[in-house]
Amino acid sequence: MEVKSDASILVLANHFSWWDGFFLFYINKKVFKKQFHVLVNAENYTKVGFLKYLGAFAAENKGKDVLATLDYAGKLLDDAANLVLVFPQGKLYSNHLKNISFEKGVMQMINASQKKLNIIFAATFIDYFAKRKPSVYTYLQHWENEEYVSLQLLKSAYNKHYDQSAVKQNQIIE
Repeated sequence: MEVKSDASILVLANHFSWWDGFFLFYINKKVFKKQFHVLVNAENYTKVGFLKYLGAFAAENKGKDVLATLDYAGKLLDDAANLVLVFPQGKLYSNHLKNISFEKGVMQMINASQKKLNIIFAATFIDYFAKRKPSVYTYLQHWENEEYVSLQLLKSAYNKHYDQSAVKQNQIIE
């Protein structure tokens, strides 16, 4: 996958499992090779101490602290060495959704950056087929963003990628 090397990477991904961040951490190590950061919820950040060593950060409270955290994520995107993973749904949802919802904070974060970034869409699916352990399939797309980006435009483009990825996933036969 080709990305602008002089720009950071914002990865937007569906969120269906506690393992999602680890899958994309691994993909970053193998493909993008950037400094990994992931926005997690405060409960997991507090409960799972080692997440901070994987580049996790979280808002401690509600309101202004959330805005400060989104601004922090935007500033991380100003450094070309960074990759920031965000789950725009904000919560865990089934892996079988037809549409991925986007919380408003995604745009707050993008607007807090200098907007010199690569936007990567990631759609991850799990299937067992005849195996005891599941196989993980992650479909990536580099989205060529316009100078003007709205939440609706971003959500629509992501969901188009997600739909196309689900079609590919449904064609796998073992």
